[in-house]
Amino acid sequence: MIARPILGAALSIVTLLALVQSTSAESTRTRPKAVVELFTSQGCAQCPPADALLTGLAEEGDVVALAYHVDYWDYVGWEDTFGSPEFSDRQRAYAKSWGSSRIYTPQMVVNGAKGVVGSRRGEVHGALDGAALPLGVELARDGDTLDVTIPPNTSLDDAVVWMVTYLDRADVAIDKGENAGKAMVYTQVVTDRQVLGMWEGATGASLKLPLPEILGQGSSGIAVIVQQEKGGLPGPILGAATYEP
Repeated sequence: MIARPILGAALSIVTLLALVQSTSAESTRTRPKAVVELFTSQGCAQCPPADALLTGLAEEGDVVALAYHVDYWDYVGWEDTFGSPEFSDRQRAYAKSWGSSRIYTPQMVVNGAKGVVGSRRGEVHGALDGAALPLGVELARDGDTLDVTIPPNTSLDDAVVWMVTYLDRADVAIDKGENAGKAMVYTQVVTDRQVLGMWEGATGASLKLPLPEILGQGSSGIAVIVQQEKGGLPGPILGAATYEP
């Protein structure tokens, strides 16, 4: 799990407080039914159908879709241009939390609770049937600031608030490896993930994000995700929302 300070002193203004709401900002409260995390690789021959399926899920509008490119396929001769050992470690952390040591691509994890083969459309949609997130997340842009408001809910245990940045589209020509010769279109590509702080069920949370600094680093969107942890391992996702300018 990545748990480093976010953007240095620029986010010293971020605080976790009781629930507040800005009346001057344009706000949108969203409650998607699911967060789907795809663990994929440009070096995996079975991954393109899963990559395309994730694109379709993102277009449905009620799913927060995120593609984590892992690095453990790089040995076949093509280094994934978005691959990261930290994303591979996230997948391993999920496996460990479920009592397993096995990881594979393509894998989709639904709401932090269930992993399925990402290229099997029936399995993916089966995991999404009846999926629901119990917590709403409100995003409101106020000038160059994104206000994030997460309401209290005393029926839920405390959780970690994450910021995940992503690219909505990337075109990649693959020269080597199992997908050599293919021109691929990737969407929802995770570029970074950082801890913002804690959400407490008794008080809720409010925080501010400086948009120019965050999106000025080459990302096109932001996902805010509230996820429980146990023993440092990822658990159920409680709520999420996305912002794209």
